[in-house]
Amino acid sequence: MTVSKTIARLTVGFATLFYFSAANAQFTKYVQPMAGTGIATTASATKHGENADTRFANTIPAVTLPFAMTQWAPQTQAGETKCVPPYYYKDNRFGGIRGSHWLSGSCTQDYGSFTIMPISGKLKTANYHATFSHTDEVATPYKYTIDLKQYQLQASVTSTLRSGMMQFTMDKADSLYLLVSANSNYQEGFVKVDAQRGEISGYNPAHRIYQGWGKSAGFSGYFVIRFERQLTSTGTFSNDKIFKLDSIKNEKGNGVYAGFKLNKGEKLTIRMGTSFTGLDGARKNLQAEMPGFNFDQAVANSKAVWEKALGQINVQTVDERDKRIFYTSYYHAMQHPRLFSDVDGKYPRFAGNYQNEQLAKGQHYYDDFSMWDIYRAQIPLFEILDPPMIGSFVNSLLLKGQQGGWMPIFPCWNSYTSEMIGDHTTSVISSAYLKGIRGYNVDQAYQILRHNAFDINTNRADYVEGKGRRALDSHLKYGYIPVEDSVLDAFHKMEQVSRTMEYAYDDYALAQFAKGINKTADHNTLMKRAGYYKNIFDTSTGFVRGRHADGSWVSPFDPDKKATFITEGTARQYTFYVPHDVAGLSKLMGGSKKLETALDDLFSKGEYWHGNEPGHQIPFMYNYTSSPWKTQAAVRQILADEYSDGPGGLGGNDDAGQMSAWYMFASLGFYPVNPVSGEYLLCAPLFDKAIIKLKNSKAFQLIAHKKSKTAQYIYAVKLNGKVMPNSYIRYKDIIVGAKLEVFLQDTPAANWANKSQYQPKGM
Repeated sequence: MTVSKTIARLTVGFATLFYFSAANAQFTKYVQPMAGTGIATTASATKHGENADTRFANTIPAVTLPFAMTQWAPQTQAGETKCVPPYYYKDNRFGGIRGSHWLSGSCTQDYGSFTIMPISGKLKTANYHATFSHTDEVATPYKYTIDLKQYQLQASVTSTLRSGMMQFTMDKADSLYLLVSANSNYQEGFVKVDAQRGEISGYNPAHRIYQGWGKSAGFSGYFVIRFERQLTSTGTFSNDKIFKLDSIKNEKGNGVYAGFKLNKGEKLTIRMGTSFTGLDGARKNLQAEMPGFNFDQAVANSKAVWEKALGQINVQTVDERDKRIFYTSYYHAMQHPRLFSDVDGKYPRFAGNYQNEQLAKGQHYYDDFSMWDIYRAQIPLFEILDPPMIGSFVNSLLLKGQQGGWMPIFPCWNSYTSEMIGDHTTSVISSAYLKGIRGYNVDQAYQILRHNAFDINTNRADYVEGKGRRALDSHLKYGYIPVEDSVLDAFHKMEQVSRTMEYAYDDYALAQFAKGINKTADHNTLMKRAGYYKNIFDTSTGFVRGRHADGSWVSPFDPDKKATFITEGTARQYTFYVPHDVAGLSKLMGGSKKLETALDDLFSKGEYWHGNEPGHQIPFMYNYTSSPWKTQAAVRQILADEYSDGPGGLGGNDDAGQMSAWYMFASLGFYPVNPVSGEYLLCAPLFDKAIIKLKNSKAFQLIAHKKSKTAQYIYAVKLNGKVMPNSYIRYKDIIVGAKLEVFLQDTPAANWANKSQYQPKGM
């Protein structure tokens, strides 16, 4: 049974109760939702982050379920502004509980959200924020509670996949007012109170950013709120102006209020349903997932789902801090992609205009794929943990390609964005096919990916909207993207060298897909293009470098300074982005010893930047040299330096769980440098033992045999009891259930896996 089906089963109704005492909380007790909500203080973040604002991990203390539609989070930052999450740990003014669609760990924008703020005493609709301290908060994945001393009340929230429940407890006899705001930055929100029905409803239209910035995304975030008692005192407001009306629309700071008289200790419980298809969808989702008002029961159900999800990996160590970082990473890695379909299978058409589509029974539609980030480790993680869910992700991506005509580059807020570079949906879908993951039409999948890779979009209007690979015409003409092509029709303009390199990887990925379905001509063409990274490698300097259309190199050149032809980094950092052909890169450099020296230089100069994704494979690349032990040392150092369990516990944007997934892989002892290959480079496990429960009822066990507590260097590996000389393990070995034993000592084992025959071959 897939994670999504398990969640659906657990959250539809309350026929079965799932109660867990604190002692039963085996895994959720380790999750630290505040991790990543503060400014990163790691060495690489301080050096490479442009300013303090870019060093926020931008995670939020989300109360949600794995891959849910809506996250419920405390709000300290109002509105839906790019790069500003609903919550910062540095803040001390509480503005309510938000039903959020924030892309966890990102620098994008929230959309379609709404906020509920409780106040007591006299009604006020402006300057109502409550001062708080972090000792007033209790945050878990399944419940958030805050003590608002200023108002002498407590507010709590819990969640299902598409709905939530809040409970307010009074510390004094007084009036309780709930202020419900649609958070539209475009003054387009609508909120209505229906006292007879006992319901508040509304919507907040979503807008695009990047390609088509500011245009309608073609859907809204809809919500309905149901109350356990009759509504008597109600009205609307626009900032500090209060009206005795039942609805308000397209006003700045608009919302509705509902007032109640409560005694000391009395509780008020409300239920909230959300949808992207309409108010009817929100009502159906609420009725299916939360038909009653039993708050404790709802909390227990949510907790049970998280315990089951987190319990799929059981790590064993005496270091409780490492467990906290691991399970917090796991929690962060399960925020996205986001469920976008209702309980009845309706979902908004991709890149549409308020049209809804219908899924077949049992299917789910997902969106918010931070694709440039998550194809590296977060998606590969769930290829192991939940292959059927990956099939559902792939099917969702294919629906986007079919409905929009082109496969989206970075599909978020159900729209074309062309944010970031590359075409990494190709990697995700090709990888799924090669690993035997199905649940979609294989031929259609290949044709849509091929369309992006081979066809130049000549429809100017469509291209500007984000349809088709950026600068594909230049890439195919020159075998690289020259600096004369500024790639103007993209949010990330220029970045020609990085684009060339990432297209090379994507073409390699599609070539493997083509080979698997006997598209020989395509395979040969794509494999040639997979080598285009060589065309922007300058052998005289040993780095990738900007190149003119006439073949000459851009000058002056400093590999350690940020350049317009590199994405979010330097030439030194990006030189190592050849995940599909490390052996080929090594040859360009002059051999594996030169590759090792280049890696040494990167680390010794302090140029490794863990807070951004292009370098995430770099520490594992020593496994392609005669010194794999350096991977073991580098990874262990990064685990120690770049992650903690505090608010500043991530060295940069978590980017929908990629940073967190890196930690999970690296701490377990293996990592997918070349995600499409099904090969995982080994490093020293951080834990004594880890058991991964697979969906086929098998298990993948990782056991570390240490000569001492500090041992971190591999001197031998066994797979299912047999000595394995390779520096990598294959997906096909993991997914059938296996036992991997790694033997560690305190000093480097210079002879372990130090020859090319024990290393992945790449191209």
